[in-house]
This record gives sequence, C-alpha cells and structure tokens, in this order.
Amino acid sequence: MGLFTKDIATLEDLFLHQLQDVYYAENQITKALPKMIEKATAPELKKGFETHLRETEGQIARLEQVFEALDQKAKAVTCPAIDGIIKEANEVAGEIADKAVLDAALIASAQAVEHYEITRYGTLIAWATQLGHDNVVSLLQATLDEEKATDDKLTTLAEKKLNKKAELATA
Repeated sequence: MGLFTKDIATLEDLFLHQLQDVYYAENQITKALPKMIEKATAPELKKGFETHLRETEGQIARLEQVFEALDQKAKAVTCPAIDGIIKEANEVAGEIADKAVLDAALIASAQAVEHYEITRYGTLIAWATQLGHDNVVSLLQATLDEEKATDDKLTTLAEKKLNKKAELATA
C-alpha cells in the first residue's frame, strides 16, 4: 500500500500506523527546532521555539504513554509529509538574507508544521473515540490543545509584529 510499511486492513491498523507516523514527526521536529532557534533573530520568536521544543519533548513522552496504554511498542514509521515540510523550511530559510524576512519565513514554516500536527491529532482523537480507546483520548487531546495554542501564538506574533518588520525590509 504505497508508503505504508505493511498493508492496512482495518481502522485499528490505520490508527496504529498514524500514531507511528506522528511519533516519527514529533521526533523529527525535535531535531529541526534547534536549527530554527539558531536562525531566529527576534527574541520572542527564539523564546517561542525554545518553549515549543520542550513541549514537543513532552508530546513524545505522551505518545509513548499512548502506545503503552494500547499495549504497543512505541515505534516510528517514516512520515514523508513532515520530512517535506522540514526540507522546504530549510531551503526557504537558506535563501533569505534579511533577518526580518527570515523570521517571517520561520513563522510560516512553523505554522505549516503546526497545521499538519493539528490535522493528525484531530484525526487520531476521532479514531480513538470510534475504536473505544477512551483511555488515550485525553493524552491526544492535551497535545492537540498545545499545538493549537502554539499556532495561535505564532499567528499573533506574526500579525502584530514580525510581518510588519518583514514588510519594511529593503530589497
């Protein structure tokens, strides 16, 4: 079945695969965030990325609790979507010389990651509920809430400050 590591026959199989996918994604994000922290120039953006790195580490631990509650081994499967989002972010950031424009690009890249995660966790919650895995819904919901809050903070920072700075950048 394409990129899947094994055939997926049931919703339960799909649910487990998606958990493994998002587990991979969260681990990749912990590798990408330090680079974003290093590139960010606005102190509040740098601090926001540092905070989200710590949150992401907690989200990984929470996913490990989900696997454990389901009597499954915490395992990752490659997620081409997150790999692509991170690759694009690195390419775009490498092409921008103006620091204000770079900060705006970093926010846009971070929001692409957040939006991907929001869709995945929303789906996982729906499937966990459908499958009767009520014991993991609150763990997944806690992460979804954090992802939405991060996205909101990024939007506010972009709209109230950093996009305006980027607009003033000289060509």
